[in-house]
Amino acid sequence: MDEVSALFHGFAVVLTPFNLMLMFVGITLGVVIGVLPGLGGANGVAILLPLTFAMPPTSAIIMLSCIYWGALFGGAITSILFNIPGEPWSVATTFDGYPMAQQGRAGEALTGAFTSSFVGALVAVVMFTFLAPLIAKFALQFGPPEFFSVYLLTFCSFLGTGKGNPFKILVSMMLGFAMAAVGIDIVTGQLRLTFGLQVMLSGFDFLIAVIGLFGIGEILLSMEEGLAFSGKSAKINPRIVLETWRKLPAYWMTSARSCLIGCWMGVIPGGATPASFMSYGVARRMSRDGERFGTGQLEGVVAPETAAHAAGTSALLPMITLGIPGSPTAAVLLGGLLIWGLQPGPLLFVEQKDFVWGLIASMYLGNIAGLIVVLTAVPLFAAILRVPFAIIAPVIVVICAIGAYTVKNNMFDVWLMLAFGVVGYVFKKLDYPLAPMVLALVLGDAAESAFRQSMLISQGSLAVFWSNWLVGGLTTLALVLLAWPFVAPIRARLRGT
Repeated sequence: MDEVSALFHGFAVVLTPFNLMLMFVGITLGVVIGVLPGLGGANGVAILLPLTFAMPPTSAIIMLSCIYWGALFGGAITSILFNIPGEPWSVATTFDGYPMAQQGRAGEALTGAFTSSFVGALVAVVMFTFLAPLIAKFALQFGPPEFFSVYLLTFCSFLGTGKGNPFKILVSMMLGFAMAAVGIDIVTGQLRLTFGLQVMLSGFDFLIAVIGLFGIGEILLSMEEGLAFSGKSAKINPRIVLETWRKLPAYWMTSARSCLIGCWMGVIPGGATPASFMSYGVARRMSRDGERFGTGQLEGVVAPETAAHAAGTSALLPMITLGIPGSPTAAVLLGGLLIWGLQPGPLLFVEQKDFVWGLIASMYLGNIAGLIVVLTAVPLFAAILRVPFAIIAPVIVVICAIGAYTVKNNMFDVWLMLAFGVVGYVFKKLDYPLAPMVLALVLGDAAESAFRQSMLISQGSLAVFWSNWLVGGLTTLALVLLAWPFVAPIRARLRGT
């Protein structure tokens, strides 16, 4: 019951006119970001993060998290109406959503997508409410070895559970670690990798890197592809909404299964994109109409949207309780907390109750607000795609430049942002993932600090990482995941012979 009373206190924090205004502003901006290909949840949060520096942390996180929820909603609009995924996790939604729009059922597809998104997020928020305090209390027992083992598990999970090439994931992560090491050594005070440049003393700011890698990189890629928007129009009226809602209970098993998949993929560093594909694949195998998936089945929209929202919401759980982001957007929000002077982790529940429970309460209200906004304003958001991309792209670049400059009021950061944009473009062309690099850049310093503290405690013995069942179990699991991409092909080959 402590969680319930704390949650009511969080609602009292959120339900102020200023915070409610920020909530609807965040949702609206998020939907616009989700609608525009070339942006995304992580990009929008990164670009707009500098605008929140003057706000109280609670108000800032409410606005930024609502941008995230809005982006999750908005990605479905372009997927269904234009067959253009506004977000990576919306790709699976196009498989059945766009055929439904072609059949004149765009309103039904959008209503099903938005409602399923709301259900997935609601389940994840309820889980967040009751599990976060338990995980935080458990994490209070953590020392430097335990924290390093958690960081190691997070990094190794990208290799063990990632869907891409393990070598490319490793290269991306190593580059992130190298960038995190730039600046002043946290123990000896010596300079590292500054190459005599005074501007590099403070290292690479994660915000500059994220704006460049995601925002500018995506714009360059979109310009090369020469996007031309064309699609179906859609109207959602109360009759369509009610008719769709009457159909949705028939897919309750699909929704429940997708919620479980999404929550699991959000807590581990899987993310919304693999969750949506996994949920769609499982639904197609388990459904009685599985062979008709891809021809315009409402169930084929329900599954990926439910899982994507559940994963996107639950990704914040390890970020708040352990300081470990479960998605690129959560990594950006983690950097925001550090900028606001807040240290994510178990002590946050003790020292910043207003902040934590205000965030959790805003998740409930933000998803309700998001559902209302998208159901009433779909034609307006879809009309954004009628604006020529030649106009939209320069506006986004200018916003990125302003966001980069305001971090330190330094023009060097703008050039650095452009350089990261080129890196992001090259990585996407070569199919190298950006999420491991961002994760390593954000967590590299913390992981190094925990490791060196552990070495000081143990006088240089690695046995400290097996000194008790908790740290030993985490370290062993991390090493297993690290080796798994190399062991799995050997096992498959042996089974085949």
